[in-house]
Amino acid sequence: MLLGDMGADVIKIEPPVVGDQTRGSMGFRMKGADSPGFLALNRNKRSIALDLKTQAGREVLYALVKTADVLVENGRPGVADRLGMGYETLKAINPALIYASISGFGESGPWAQRPGFDLIAQAMSGVLSATGLPDSEPVKNGVPVGDLGAAMFAVYGILSALIGRAKTGEGQWVGASLFEAALGLSIWETTELWGTGKSPKPLGTANRMSAPYQAVHASDGYFVFGAANQKLWLAFLEVAGRRDLIDDARFATNSDRVANQAALIGALRTTFVSRTVADWVDALLAAGVPAGPIYDYDQALASEHVAARQMIQEIDHPVEGPFKALGFAVKLSQTPQQVRYPPPLLDQHHAEILADLVGKGLLAAPLEAAGE
Repeated sequence: MLLGDMGADVIKIEPPVVGDQTRGSMGFRMKGADSPGFLALNRNKRSIALDLKTQAGREVLYALVKTADVLVENGRPGVADRLGMGYETLKAINPALIYASISGFGESGPWAQRPGFDLIAQAMSGVLSATGLPDSEPVKNGVPVGDLGAAMFAVYGILSALIGRAKTGEGQWVGASLFEAALGLSIWETTELWGTGKSPKPLGTANRMSAPYQAVHASDGYFVFGAANQKLWLAFLEVAGRRDLIDDARFATNSDRVANQAALIGALRTTFVSRTVADWVDALLAAGVPAGPIYDYDQALASEHVAARQMIQEIDHPVEGPFKALGFAVKLSQTPQQVRYPPPLLDQHHAEILADLVGKGLLAAPLEAAGE
């Protein structure tokens, strides 16, 4: 979808009859058969259903590969080879092809054949062990960092490979995995392990590098703020009216405050509950200290800032009608992203894709269904 937003002609190859399994995901629907989760992830794609276990289906795939820049597949390692669409097979058809594989644990290593979901990647990468509150049951990161991180790392690899191909004329294989995405984003946690010899533990909303930098309780709820350097720490103390802490040796430097984080928040607890969330946020921002209320998604999406940044868009769908979707998280000044296609119905573009291949002389007529 990210590549499609940037103008790529994305053809989504789905299994016949059932299609992409996310068409039936989530516990609720809107009007049609496709789930809101599918709608959220599949704009700017055309759909064709192919049975890749048949020769007819593979012939259509091979014809598409002849003119493709990129192929993305997310089967367990070895599945693509068994279907006759492994990298070496398709490279022989199109040496300039960028072939991206996304799997649970990568193409090699003792865990390569394990099935991969975001939850499993978070658990086995260490992310789960460092998430949540101290001495609590395991807590998953609410945003699927393994799933979405793998997609973004794959896009990064694909774009890098396209730049390389512009210089050499040759394509290459790109590999991304949920496990390596979750681990690759664990910058501060691995640093703490190697620096201290101790595996990081959950900190709630606190930070491993700076203090105070977390959620705290005001008189009417929680808010977050970050006094992440000495200048901000001193500015915060002025706002809080707690200049007495300047001379406290436990909190003299950022390192001291991180080491004594629990004592620091304890010393400030009665101060925080003396004012409302709005009072704290307004006063801290006026002093240049980063701070903000804690919004749920309804509040965040209803904010003026989200509207100003165009982070909600409406997409017209042939079955659903207009539906809301997230906007583009990256802004391009000269080539802005566009929604050219709504999320496709299953096999919606079968005839036009085959007709295009026949017109280019890449597939023989008469056309076979290839998806039945």
